[in-house]
This record gives sequence, C-alpha cells and structure tokens, in this order.
Amino acid sequence: MESCVKCTRELLEEEVSTLKELIDVARTVVSSLDLGHVLQVILSSAMRFADTPAGSVALYDADKSELTINAHSGLSHEFVNTGQWEIRPGSLTGRTLAGGEILFVGDTRKTFYNINPIILKEGIRSLICIPLKVQSRTIGILYLGDFVPREFDRDKLKLLDVLASFAAMAVDNAQFHARTRLMAITDALTGLYNRRYFQQMFGRELSRAQRYHKPLSLIMMDVDDFKKFNDTYGHPHGDKVLGVMGDILVEALRSTDFAFRYGGEEFIVLLPETDFPNALLAAERLRELVEHESIGELKGIASHGITASVGVVSFPRDGETCEELLNSVDGLLYRAKECGKNRVHYRCEGELQ
Repeated sequence: MESCVKCTRELLEEEVSTLKELIDVARTVVSSLDLGHVLQVILSSAMRFADTPAGSVALYDADKSELTINAHSGLSHEFVNTGQWEIRPGSLTGRTLAGGEILFVGDTRKTFYNINPIILKEGIRSLICIPLKVQSRTIGILYLGDFVPREFDRDKLKLLDVLASFAAMAVDNAQFHARTRLMAITDALTGLYNRRYFQQMFGRELSRAQRYHKPLSLIMMDVDDFKKFNDTYGHPHGDKVLGVMGDILVEALRSTDFAFRYGGEEFIVLLPETDFPNALLAAERLRELVEHESIGELKGIASHGITASVGVVSFPRDGETCEELLNSVDGLLYRAKECGKNRVHYRCEGELQ
C-alpha cells in the first residue's frame, strides 16, 4: 500500500513539474517578439518533452503551398539546406495541414503515409507532426523525429498539443510584429526601404567600414524630367514610374546591397564592402537598366521609357563622414543633370570637392 502511495505521489510530482515547465515555456515564447528565438525555444522544449534527438519547425506559406524550415536541431546540413519544399499529395505533411491534428508514425518504412524521400534519406524512422494553428489557420508544423522506430506516449502528445497552441500564438505575434516593423521602414509605393531607414543604415554601415577598414559606396539616382512626365501622363502613371524604379533596383542589386527611396523621384543605393571601380560599374549598369527596361514596363502608358541621372561616391575616397559623402553624391547628381541627364557623374582622382 505504501509503495502504491509513493508511486502515485511520484507520478503527481512529475506531472506538476512537467506542467510548471510547460508554463515557463509558454511564458517565454509568448513574451518574445523575436521569431528566431521563439521558434528555437519551442523546438528545444518540444524535443525535451518528447525525448527525441531531432526536430524542426517549418512555417507554412498558404499562397505558395510550401513549407520553409525556420528552426532545426539534430539534422544534417544536407537536410537543412533543402530549405523549403512543396506539399506532396497524400504526404504526412499534407494530411497534417488538411486535418489540423497531430499525426505520428512509429516506423517511416512501414506506413501507408507518403513519406518524403528526404526524411527517409536522413534516417528518420519515427516521426511526430504537430500543426501550429491560429484559430482555423495552420501557420506551420513542428516535426519531432527519432532515428529508431518507436511509439510515442499519448500523454506526452497531449502536452505537445498544448505547447503547440502557445507556440502558434507566439509565432503569429512575432510575425505580426515583424510585418509592422517592415511597414515602418518601407516605402509603400516602391517596396524599397524609406529615407528614415537609410539614415539608420548609412550611419551603421559607415561605422562598420571605418572600424574594419572596408570600402563603402553610395549611388544616388534621380528620374529625369519626372515633373514633365507627371504633367503629361498624370500622377497615377507617375507613381507607376516610381514603382518601375523600385522593381529595377530590387532585381539588379545583390542581396548584400540596400536600396532606398530617398524622397520624391530620388533613390539611393548603399553598397557595403564595394570599392569605387565596382560601384561605378554598378551605377552605369543601373542607369542602362532604367533606360532600356522602362520602355517595356511603361508600354501603353507613354511612347518612351524614362532615364535617370546618377552620382556615385565611395568611402574613404570621396569623404569620411555621412555628411561629406551625401553632399558629394548630391553635387555629382546635380552635375549629371546639368551636363545633359541620363549619365553617371563621379569625382576624378585629385579633383577638389
């Protein structure tokens, strides 16, 4: 009798401890707005609850019908580098998304589910798929895997379901915060970063260039005869011109570069770790793209495309402070306008500022 009481007490103590841990995890994830941190805490906690050596969290894009891995543990680089995948008909993932309930497989090699070959190649033999749901909307899936066949404790699955509810709310909250922050630093018309964010980034990148003795270049562009275009074709088509400029910049630049709408029809491109010769090549390429690609983009609106005048400077060649570089590139842009437009201007070596 005493042994039974002791056993019951130990089980209760274990349950209380687990619930306390669950509450701590919930408190942590719900209070954080850092999506990466939220996902990693969720994954680590779930793996601990389920006692699995591997796991991942993949967020779901309903528009593209694909999942993207955003957190992972215990998986090979090859598996993680898969990055994203489409939903396969009849797959375990597809059924999890459709049903909105936890599904598990005791042995991935002996199941009627369509298991992704990538999972089999990784050596995952048992798997839990836990949907992350906000109301009726599934925003992701928490995967927990083991490299040996096994059954999963149903009480633990219930706890994981509770954890998934907190996790989904936290992920949704963090994603909303990220979207709101992006809106605050983005120009709605062009999709580029705005002037306010440029001021933050320019100072930060220049400080980094100074600290590590790296080059930094700046390109300023202005749409030629923009007022005339607006007066001739109307402001809605003028907005289309600005949108075309945004599209061209996004498509042409490297992932490490930053493009901003500086104001009106003026644009700035920040090129970290880029010296003057390469910045000059980039400036000329952008000018040519605007001249040629805008013709097709504005077809049906205007009988011609647009052109842009461009100034280009580099640190430390053309200045050592934000103010010096901005004044210099602005002056060069003005000179490009004076000299006939649709051209790139820069300071020749030895020329006074």
